[in-house]
Amino acid sequence: MGAAPVDMSAPSEPPPDCTVCPRLVAFREANRRAHSDWFNAPVRSFGPDTARLLIVGLAPGLRGANQTGRPFTGDYAGDLLYATLLKFGFAAGRYGARADDGLELVDCMITNAVRCVPPQNKPTGAEAANCRPFLTARVAALPRLSAILALGRIAHDQLLSALGHRRAEHVFGHGHRHAVGDGLQLYDSYHCSRYNTNTGRLTVEMFEAVMADVRDAVDRSPPVRTGT
Repeated sequence: MGAAPVDMSAPSEPPPDCTVCPRLVAFREANRRAHSDWFNAPVRSFGPDTARLLIVGLAPGLRGANQTGRPFTGDYAGDLLYATLLKFGFAAGRYGARADDGLELVDCMITNAVRCVPPQNKPTGAEAANCRPFLTARVAALPRLSAILALGRIAHDQLLSALGHRRAEHVFGHGHRHAVGDGLQLYDSYHCSRYNTNTGRLTVEMFEAVMADVRDAVDRSPPVRTGT
């Protein structure tokens, strides 16, 4: 099944005070009252619009991206993710777990399937569906995109829906690869959460093996032009 038509005028980032999901809005407002110095807003994607790799997580962590305003920044998942991106040349600088640490992404962008922090880190199906148009538009707005890395099954499922593919035809599995468009490949990994690493569901070696496959796929795609 091919990808569904995309509304190219749709925004790829939600407004700072998005009101689409009442439960998430209420949780956001409660966190603003409790932690007025936190970001407490839909978290924007991080990385250049020329990226050939898009990494998609589930949602901002309460004390991670919801606090810092940058995807996967401030929690354990970010420690593993950014260390791996630095090792494989998708990032430059030093990760300091702060949005102002100076870290830059190279040929890579990071986003989430759901842009607002959910209670207990668990968005509902309706909330994921509400946020899906932003994900569809985010993918469409990356003209050189050649690989997508889904961190976890929910991100994988949301990407398939966003791209107009049936989930039954692309079953999630760590290390799996799926052709989802003209030259576009979707790669799966277990989420790099503390729970998954502590339980051994995901090891550093397992995550790096997936990233090595992604690096190879990106290197075989047309290079990003840095100047004119």
